[in-house]
Amino acid sequence: MDAAQIAGLAPALDRYLAHFDDCFGRSEPAAHLRSYVKGQLSDLPRKSVEPMALAADTPPRTLQQFLSGANWDQGLMGQQVRRMVARDHAHPHAVGVFDETTFVKKGDKTPGVKRQYCGASGKIDNCTASVHLAYATPDGFIAQLDAELFVPQDWAADRARCRACGIPDEVVYRPKWTIALGLHERAIANGVRFPWMTFDEGYGLIPAFLHALDDRGQRYVGEVPSNFVGWCKRPAVRPAGSRRPGVRKGPGSRTPQLTGDSAVSRVDDLCRCSAAFTAQPWVRFHVKDTTKGPVVWEVKAARFYLQRDGLPTRAHWLIVARNVLDRSEVKYFVSNAPGGTPLEALLHVGFSRWAVERCFEDQKTELGMDHFEVRTWKSLERHLAITSVTLLFLACTRRELRGEKPAPDGGTDGVPASHRGQRHDRRLVDEPTRQRAAIGTSRATVAIYATQECLGGRMPPAKNVAYA
Repeated sequence: MDAAQIAGLAPALDRYLAHFDDCFGRSEPAAHLRSYVKGQLSDLPRKSVEPMALAADTPPRTLQQFLSGANWDQGLMGQQVRRMVARDHAHPHAVGVFDETTFVKKGDKTPGVKRQYCGASGKIDNCTASVHLAYATPDGFIAQLDAELFVPQDWAADRARCRACGIPDEVVYRPKWTIALGLHERAIANGVRFPWMTFDEGYGLIPAFLHALDDRGQRYVGEVPSNFVGWCKRPAVRPAGSRRPGVRKGPGSRTPQLTGDSAVSRVDDLCRCSAAFTAQPWVRFHVKDTTKGPVVWEVKAARFYLQRDGLPTRAHWLIVARNVLDRSEVKYFVSNAPGGTPLEALLHVGFSRWAVERCFEDQKTELGMDHFEVRTWKSLERHLAITSVTLLFLACTRRELRGEKPAPDGGTDGVPASHRGQRHDRRLVDEPTRQRAAIGTSRATVAIYATQECLGGRMPPAKNVAYA
C-alpha cells in the first residue's frame, strides 16, 4: 500500500464509521471513535490512549473518559459489526472459529488478571484472557464478530475486587466454552449464519459443548484430545421398560440402558486398534503452504458415536491426522457432519483455525489490541469492541485492494506485512511437484481447497462492498 492509497482511505473510513453513529447520543464521542480508530490504524509504535490522543491533538484524559465514562453503547457497536458481516459478507461456505487470547499485564488491577497459562508468552504469566469468535470465508475475508473477557473463579468470588474495577455484579464466572456458546448465540441473533464451526481441543474436550452445538443444528469439525472417548461401533441399547438378560421378575428399567460389554474407548486407542481404522490406508492431504514449505498430513476417518447421558449419540465422524514430516504430531477431530460429506471438506474446516490466529495477529501487531492500559471493565470491553470495528474496516479494505500490485515491503493481498514480519502465507496453493519433492514420495497427494469439489456445490463470488 503506497502513500496515495493510505491518504485515499480517509474518506472511506469516515463513511464506514458513520454506520456506528447510532451508538452515540452526541457528536463528541462519535468524533472520539474516529480518533481512536485512526490511532489504531496509524504507525504509532505504541497504541495506548495517550499516544493516540496526542496524535489526534486531543487531551489524553478526554480519550480516557471516552472509554471509561462517556455515555455510549458498546453492545450496540458489536451488534452493528455482526449485522454488517451478515449483510455484506455472508458466504455459503464460511467457517466460524472459537478461540481465546491472552494479554500480558503487570500488577493486579486489570480486570481478570492473574497468573495463568499465557499463550502470548508461552508460559505461566500474569495476564488476562478473552474469548473470541471469528468469521472466515474461502476467499480470504476474516473478521472478528465478538469478544468477551474471561473472569476467573477467584475473581468472581471476590466481589469487592470486582466492584473496584467496575465488573458488574451480574458478571460471574463462566467457563470459556459457555462464553463461546454465548458469542455464537449473539451472532445468530444478529443474522450471522455459520455453515461450519471449528475450535481447538480446549473446547472440544467438553462433551456438553459439542452437544450444545449439535442441539442448535450447528455443523462443526473440532479438535479433541487423545483421551476423548466414544465408540466406533454403536453399542446395543435396551429400550426403556426392558429387563436385563436373565432377569425375569421385577420392573424393567425406566430409561434405555446399554447392554453388557459396551465401555467407551479413547480416540487414540480406537485409531490405533479399531478395525474401522486399521483396515484402511492413510491418505495424504496437502493442507496449506507456508513460508517454510508445504504442510502435508496423512488422514483416516470413520464413523464415531459420542456418549451422552450414558448412551450413544447419532453417528458422527472421528478423524485422525498425522504430520507427514513429524509423525509424532497427531490431531484428532470430531464432526457432526452428515454421512457422505467429503473428507476434504471436513479437513478444510478442521484446519481453518488459522483464521482466528490471523485475527489476533492483525489486532496485536497492527492495531495494538494488547497495548491497552485501562483498569476498568467497561474501558476494556469498549477497547475490544472498537478493535473489532477497526479490524472489519481493515478486512474490507484488504478485499477492495486485493489483486493490485503487492506492496514493496513483502505484503500480500495488497496490504503491507505485519510490523513484526511473522505472517505466513496461509492460502491453500496447489504445488504438487514441490510438495512431492519435499515429502520424498511419488504417491498422489490430495490438496484441500475451498472449492466446489471440496465443499459440495458451486461457490458464488463474495460481495465486494464499498462503504459509500
